[in-house]
Order: sequence, then structure tokens, then C-alpha cells
Amino acid sequence: MAKKDPKDLPVEDKLKNLFLLQTTLTAIDEKRALRGELPLEVQDLEDEIAGLNTRIEKIKADIAEFQSAVTQKKGDIEKAKISVERYQNQLNEVKNNREYDTLSKEIEYQTLEIELCEKKIREASVKVNEKTELLNQNQTLVDERQKDLEEKKSELEEIMQETREEEEKLKEKARDIETKIEPRLLTSFKRIRKNARNGLGIVYVQRDACGGCFNKIPPQRQLDIKMHKKIIVCEYCGRIMIDPELAGVKITANGEEKPKRKRAIRKTTKKADEAPSTDAEA
Repeated sequence: MAKKDPKDLPVEDKLKNLFLLQTTLTAIDEKRALRGELPLEVQDLEDEIAGLNTRIEKIKADIAEFQSAVTQKKGDIEKAKISVERYQNQLNEVKNNREYDTLSKEIEYQTLEIELCEKKIREASVKVNEKTELLNQNQTLVDERQKDLEEKKSELEEIMQETREEEEKLKEKARDIETKIEPRLLTSFKRIRKNARNGLGIVYVQRDACGGCFNKIPPQRQLDIKMHKKIIVCEYCGRIMIDPELAGVKITANGEEKPKRKRAIRKTTKKADEAPSTDAEA
């Protein structure tokens, strides 16, 4: 038998399929709600660890740069010492004051160069120590966050393992229901559901009001909803509305979905016999 085109279905069947889809999607949302904020916490921890690792790589690069500078300055010091030694040897062979003054200035310059390099080395060594301490702090923080991440992932995986099978069945059911709904209506429903705070795209009338935003519905509009002749949306929140009967909800004569609780019976006293009780007045 050929499958009936969703467009050819009566409005009543369309509404039933929409409401069935809604209840299925709500059940999926409830399964996901069991995970709570865990997925976001896992994502935040992963992002934080990635940021810390980037910072650690930058610190390591800075340390390597300072260490390279220290090595270079040590090499400059060795070159300067060799020059000083050479110039001092040449002083013993000078023939005039001019040569002596020139060599003395070179020795003085190279000595200052050595002092400057030593100062730069001390400064770089301080920076290396600071960066190394900062590196250790960040590495400790990464280790702590990694431990937290593993715990959160384990907790999330445990919850997902419990709900995965049921959730997959619900998803399959939802996909099957979607094939029975015309594409245009399904798209509208998904858009409404996405914009709704509680994820409800279709609701039934409760106490003469919209079950989504709880604004009062005029009697004539309620009658139109009960007729199932066309798809009606709430003029306040935009949700699709159906009557409780079509949603499979039993409403009592008092308009309640569930019977009221039994009123507690107070013990009769002489005074109560003389005057009407509050319950009787009510």
C-alpha cells in the first residue's frame, strides 16, 4: 500500500503527529538534561587547557631566547678577553705615546664590553628564572585541569552510556514521525520550537489559556481549536495550539487535568455545629 502524502492528511492527524513529535523531542531533551552542564564544563576545560598549552609554548620560546642570548654574550666575553690579552701584550712593544694611548683605549673599551655583557647575562638569567617559575606554575595548572577534565569526561561518559540507547531509540522514533509531517509544517514547527524558551513548539489549552505562555484564549478561538479544521497559533507566543483531548489529556469537569486533592475533614465541635463552617461557605 502506497504511503499517504503528509500534505493530504487531515488537520487533526497533522496536529496529532506534531504533538507526538513534540513529546518525543521533549523526552530527548530530558535525557540530555541529565547531563546538566557537564558538556559545557568539558568544553570549557578543553579550551582552558589549550590556552594554557599555548602559553606554555610561548614561555618555553622566551626561555630559549634568553638562554640563547646568554650563550651569545658569553661568547662575546671570551672574544673581548682575548682582545684585551692581545692588546696588553702589544703594550710591551709600543714605541710612542700615541700607540700606547690607542691600545689603552681599546683595552678600556673591551673591558667595558665585558662588564656590559656580564650585566646582560645577569638580567637574562633573572628572566630565565622568572620564566621557569611561571612555566612550572602553568604546567601544574595544566596537570590539575587535565585531571579535572578526565573526571568530567568519565562522569559524562557514564551518564551518556546510561541514556545513549534510550536516546537513540527516541531519535529514531522522531525521524519516523517527521516523515509523516509535511516539510513546510515541520520547518515551521522546528523554528517555533527553537525560539521557545522551554522547547515547546506545540501546546494544548490549559484553563482557557495557552499552555506555553499562559495568556487567555478567547472562547471563539478555543472553539476553532477544538474543531481541528485548521492549524492555529497563539497570537502572543506563536506556538501551535491543540485541544487537550487531541493531546490525550483528560480534563475534569472543573477544568483540572488531575482531580483535586481531597479536602481535609476537620473534627466537628459544638461551636462548629452552631455556626456554618468555612468549607461550607466555600
